[in-house]
Amino acid sequence: MFDVVLYQPEIPPNTGNIMRLCANSGARLHLIEPLGFELEDRQLRRAGLDYREWASVVVHASLRAYLKAGPEGKLYACSTRGSAPYTRPAFRPGDAFLFGPETRGLPQAVLEGLPEQDRLFIPMQPDNRSLNLSNAVAVILFEAWRQIGFEGALRR
Repeated sequence: MFDVVLYQPEIPPNTGNIMRLCANSGARLHLIEPLGFELEDRQLRRAGLDYREWASVVVHASLRAYLKAGPEGKLYACSTRGSAPYTRPAFRPGDAFLFGPETRGLPQAVLEGLPEQDRLFIPMQPDNRSLNLSNAVAVILFEAWRQIGFEGALRR
């Protein structure tokens, strides 16, 4: 499946929503420290509705530690400062999507560490700042999952 990587997330309800999203889509969630909350935070639990037991969640001391553990596929940075629309790449299982903290996004050095075509953005109306982090993760993760035929999903 896919990896969702949250770089220094700050807002517990966003991470809880993303945890629930990952549990329901089969994605693995990676959290890069420092976190702006404790994993036992009440708001995180409420938003995740106790999905932590069904979600694969790994905490890494740094982005370098995550990269050393190695994503299985290609790493994409997801940012309002991205260069390519999120629909352009042909995603494959094992690909990873890196999202920055809610108040500041990914650091420029992190973005510049990836090829321009691997820096994705979600098109929006002019003069808007960004989508909510959990919404942005959902948009990109479901596009990637759609591209691989919703592999592993319950069919009704």
